[in-house]
Amino acid sequence: MRAEYTLMQTQALELTGIQQRKASQLQGFIEHAQRQVDRVSWRLLDGEKIPHQEKVFSIFEPHIRWIVKGKAGVSQELGMSVAVIEDQHKFILHHRILWQGSDVDHAVPLIVETQRLFPELLACSFDRGFHSPDNQRQLGELLNESALPRKGNLSVKALKHQSQPWFQAARQKHPGIESAINHLEHCGSERVRDHGRSGFARAVALSVLTANLKRLGRILREQERKRLARRQRLKAA
Repeated sequence: MRAEYTLMQTQALELTGIQQRKASQLQGFIEHAQRQVDRVSWRLLDGEKIPHQEKVFSIFEPHIRWIVKGKAGVSQELGMSVAVIEDQHKFILHHRILWQGSDVDHAVPLIVETQRLFPELLACSFDRGFHSPDNQRQLGELLNESALPRKGNLSVKALKHQSQPWFQAARQKHPGIESAINHLEHCGSERVRDHGRSGFARAVALSVLTANLKRLGRILREQERKRLARRQRLKAA
């Protein structure tokens, strides 16, 4: 392979820092190519099924994951999942990138991290995908009100729990998180143009900061509008 021959020639040279990084990148691409050849051989020639965790969806952004959304329209997409917590004033308190695992693996760490920043967080509503018996128990200990819907058929005890007024009120407000997600997408997180894990994390953090600054700007603008309207009424009187 020409790439392997070129890489072998660089071993006899004194490379600069940039050239060393380029050689390391080339080595990574060679390893990716060898792995893909093996996977194709297993799948097409040997008829073997490739485990999902061994699949690579991008050689340039290897952290990218296959996301099954379970919704109408686009049911799958390539990207990274991000969990966010929004308060009653529509500010995003905390976000967590789901590098590994699924929603159920991040529910408790997300709350623990948020409470470290905001100890007054005592109630939260979750998507159904965060449910597990362990999460129900641990979140119940961390929060005064944990509105985490259970999956499947509900027992009498679970049905009674989810029928409580505070639980129903939390679930009615929960769809508002969709507007927060849409807002983040408009603030730059829909298509991240930075490269690598650190670039992705930086871009997501900046989109959260942008969304919060825009929200603060709206509040200040509304307060100023009310102040001017009040002054106009006083002048008219």
